[in-house]
Amino acid sequence: MAQAAINEGKFAQAFPSFGPERRGAPVQAFVRISNKEPIRIRAEITEPDMVVVFDPRLLHIAKVTSGLKEGGTLVINSRRPLEDIEAEFGTNWHLAIIDATTVARELLGVNIVNTTMIGALLRVTGVVKLESLLEPLKERFGHLAEKNISAMKRAYEETLVKESG
Repeated sequence: MAQAAINEGKFAQAFPSFGPERRGAPVQAFVRISNKEPIRIRAEITEPDMVVVFDPRLLHIAKVTSGLKEGGTLVINSRRPLEDIEAEFGTNWHLAIIDATTVARELLGVNIVNTTMIGALLRVTGVVKLESLLEPLKERFGHLAEKNISAMKRAYEETLVKESG
């Protein structure tokens, strides 16, 4: 996402945040994108404009909306109906739901939802153009790029979006 933003002439940074957790433990990753000026701050984001939840199990073990700005965006990988998620997490945010796990299994053959969730994020935010991700994905995934691009595009099309309020 950050590389796509930079390729569009924006300023961006991306970084993970994790401690001594074991493989498969919850981690956070942060992306900042600015259309206007370089990004100087390097701290974790405590009041995000968006939160993207890759693993639906986190919904029951972490407060995923902690610090999320009112009117912000919550994107969740879930099979649950949009109305159920809305009832649980409220209407203070733009909400987007995608069954990224199924898309990843069907198109990638594995339960790795990273590029699938990017498609969902783009659907609800438009923070970068979908086309801007093609080259970064090709560089990152090589011969597996086309499958990942297909997963991203399918998620973009299948994501259900509910505006805040």
